[in-house]
Amino acid sequence: MPRPSKPLISRASTVAASIEIIDSEGLDAFSMPRLAKYLGVQAPSLYHHFADKSEILAAVARQIAGAGPMPRRRPGPDWPEFFVTLGLNLRKSILRHRNAAPILMRYLPRDLLIGTYEETAQFLEESGVPVHLHVQILDGMERLTIGAALTEAMRPTGTRAIFPNVDRELQPTLARAISANKLTSKQLFEEMIRSFLHGVMREVPESASEAAELTV
Repeated sequence: MPRPSKPLISRASTVAASIEIIDSEGLDAFSMPRLAKYLGVQAPSLYHHFADKSEILAAVARQIAGAGPMPRRRPGPDWPEFFVTLGLNLRKSILRHRNAAPILMRYLPRDLLIGTYEETAQFLEESGVPVHLHVQILDGMERLTIGAALTEAMRPTGTRAIFPNVDRELQPTLARAISANKLTSKQLFEEMIRSFLHGVMREVPESASEAAELTV
């Protein structure tokens, strides 16, 4: 069947419809025929904007990964908090679209939003973070955030317990640790990012850190 001479749908509406299908019916239910039916068009209309299903899924991943606003924070010694906010924004977006979360394992934000990574690298540079640590930070942040959010997204809906299957008699030590923990999943995520970032900086001489603070 030939393509229609004029597009009947927009790229944005196609991506939005794709997300709606995946959110409500699951990733396995998503297909080009299903999407066309959902939009009320013939399948050839989709090819005005996308070459194939893979390109649509990449656009879905870009939409989810870029949905959160870029944090606005002045470069300086508290630069890790910029990344905490950045991670929380991505986590929130992933958890809002749990069924689509696995797509981000295939289409990584670094491949889709390279301009954002340039901005964060500039922020690190302006904050006085040594350049040889930038890739370690950017790579680690993506792995930590997506890994943690995907793990949480894959849990059954409504599951709040961090370790849901602990038996106090069979795993008494772990049970005590869980009882002693006062942090929510979100708070644990925040502290994980802070621990990672401060760990990256552990070998930077104090004089370099102090110099960075003085230049801000």
